[in-house]
Amino acid sequence: MLQPLLSLSQSNTAQVTLLFQQKAFEKAEFVLKDVLEKTPEDIEALELMGDALGHQKRWDEALVYYKKLVDRKPEEANYHYKYGGVLGMKALENKFKAIGLIGDIKTAFTTAATLDKTHIPARWALVEFYMQLPGIFGGSQSKSEFYAEELEQLSKVDGYLAKGYIYEYDNEPELAEKYYKKAIEEGGSLTCFGKLTTLYEKQGTPAKAIENIEAAQQKHQRNALHYQIGKVAAEYNIQLVKGEKCLLTYLDNYSAEDGVPKAWAYYRLAQINVHKKEKTDALRYIDMALNELPKRKPFNDLKAQILKL
Repeated sequence: MLQPLLSLSQSNTAQVTLLFQQKAFEKAEFVLKDVLEKTPEDIEALELMGDALGHQKRWDEALVYYKKLVDRKPEEANYHYKYGGVLGMKALENKFKAIGLIGDIKTAFTTAATLDKTHIPARWALVEFYMQLPGIFGGSQSKSEFYAEELEQLSKVDGYLAKGYIYEYDNEPELAEKYYKKAIEEGGSLTCFGKLTTLYEKQGTPAKAIENIEAAQQKHQRNALHYQIGKVAAEYNIQLVKGEKCLLTYLDNYSAEDGVPKAWAYYRLAQINVHKKEKTDALRYIDMALNELPKRKPFNDLKAQILKL
């Protein structure tokens, strides 16, 4: 009797995993409901149900399942982390309730970090929690820095990124830049490059942003980075020839994996041609953007601007 039950469990897990990959979370929820009706104590199904509901932003329902997990397996760090994460999302969406949730969020993340000395996501959560929380409610840069140091002991890249985040949040861009650059040197992932690019854009230094994206492109050879260069060029009216060339390259090599729809590349090309005072080309590109995504407000606003040129 045991073998058929085991096979059924494996089949359900594989089905739910595939549905998650397809972002079909409602369908995954339907499958999991059926499993939990038959085996309501199935720990894996309880966690997956919480995940499925969380992906749908149904925080209160997700909390029910994560709370069951925390109660049944209080020694499992990841359950406390997920419970705290959903509480945090509730707090972000409802500022009136946020104050009452602070203590539970802090307890959940701290418990996860205490139970598992190698739990990187819990430490990241605590870095962000203590930086974003006002001092009157227990916010503390020193506590954020404490967990950033713990992260650095576990993963230098995460530690450097966490310190970059802290200094960026504290409006110390030179120190933020220093640590984001250290993260690039240590790990060099697209995430590391992206953090530094975003910092440069926030600081109004688009030339540095483009230079950094070009370095990322040299290392990773991703078509999506061509779009990013074009986006910065278009938004800041800088290096327009390079930006236009990169956007055309992006369109020539486009695939769904690139993430940004082609319509946005047409929109950026229209912006560039507005800067160049090329009304005909600007109008042609914005019409191409609107043909694909006709209801996007930025696209319609730009067309109205072009028609006035």
